[in-house]
Amino acid sequence: MSGPADLSALRIDRTPPPRRGMPAWLKAAAVFVAVVVGGFFALRFSRGSAAVTVSVGTAEATGGGSSSGAGISANGYVVARTKASVSSKILGRLAWVGITEGSQVRLNQVIARLESADYEAAVLAAQANVAQLDAQHVQAERDLKRAQSLRAQDLVSDADLESAQTKLEVSVAQANSARAQAKLAEATLENTRVRAPFSGTVLRKDAEVGEIVAPSSAGGGLTRTAIVTMADLSTLEVEVDVNEAYIAQVVNGQAARITLDAYPDTSFAGSVRQVVPTADRQKATVLVKVSILDRDPRILPEMGAKVVFEANDRPAGQGTAPAPRRVFVPQAAIVQADGHAVVWVMENGVVHQQSVDIGPPRGDRTEVRQGLLGGESLVLTPPAGLKNGSKVKLAAH
Repeated sequence: MSGPADLSALRIDRTPPPRRGMPAWLKAAAVFVAVVVGGFFALRFSRGSAAVTVSVGTAEATGGGSSSGAGISANGYVVARTKASVSSKILGRLAWVGITEGSQVRLNQVIARLESADYEAAVLAAQANVAQLDAQHVQAERDLKRAQSLRAQDLVSDADLESAQTKLEVSVAQANSARAQAKLAEATLENTRVRAPFSGTVLRKDAEVGEIVAPSSAGGGLTRTAIVTMADLSTLEVEVDVNEAYIAQVVNGQAARITLDAYPDTSFAGSVRQVVPTADRQKATVLVKVSILDRDPRILPEMGAKVVFEANDRPAGQGTAPAPRRVFVPQAAIVQADGHAVVWVMENGVVHQQSVDIGPPRGDRTEVRQGLLGGESLVLTPPAGLKNGSKVKLAAH
């Protein structure tokens, strides 16, 4: 028999088993996720840092000028100081119209007539009534004289004499009333003739023969309230709205040059006739009326016009301080944010939002009263999503 087994050489193998490799599908999934996440953050970063292409304009300090008033201009229209829409004084149907557009008419000239047969008959009836009452008055006078003679002979009583006196007084009152009615009928007949209220030119014919016309205060329905529109072209002037910031530089009698939109190469001499003593709070302007000194048949009512006010020479010692510096910017640079006007100012390729207090527009530009000093570079038509600190680059022109 062999001896017992020697177990001293036996050992427990504590070496960790070798790791098994990661499956290929799991490795592919991990790589895909890493690519997607990395691409998302890369795209987000690139969007935040990319420069936005914008158009940029410049806020220029213009329009202030000196206190002399040179260079101040305003736009408006040619109007006639003496102008009227002529209507009839009574309701009626037009029987005749004797004018057309461009007709020259004189003061009190008959320019139209209404149908008047009824009114002519009323005049004849009133005149007949007057004649009848006049005859009664004559008879009442005779009766009174006879009663006085008989009373002197004590052939009639005092009551008879008083009765004759009363009849005469009544006849006088009736005759006077009849004459008043006759005058009213004649005036009504006269009102069927529409006359020119002043000498001038017919600008527009507003009604035709056969149409019902009425006084302007009683128009309605299918009735016309005007027969013609006319004006005295010798009273043409230009009305312009002057920005209230410069109205102190415009005075009555100041010389001006007028240019019509229809004739841009020709100017006409003018003079400030009136600075209307009130302002338009909506437009922040004051109405100025400028007389046209150079009469020209080419100048017509409602033409567009531009007025440039010439230097206003003031006596020594009465000059005013120079006008403050004014900043005007393109209207395309102004946007609304939270109910306030703002602009986007660009500095070193970066923009920031600036609140501004704006005045009335002047053409394609708007006055900025507060918020800008002038000379700033502004973003025109700011794109949506623009934020403070956004980088911008100029659009190619």
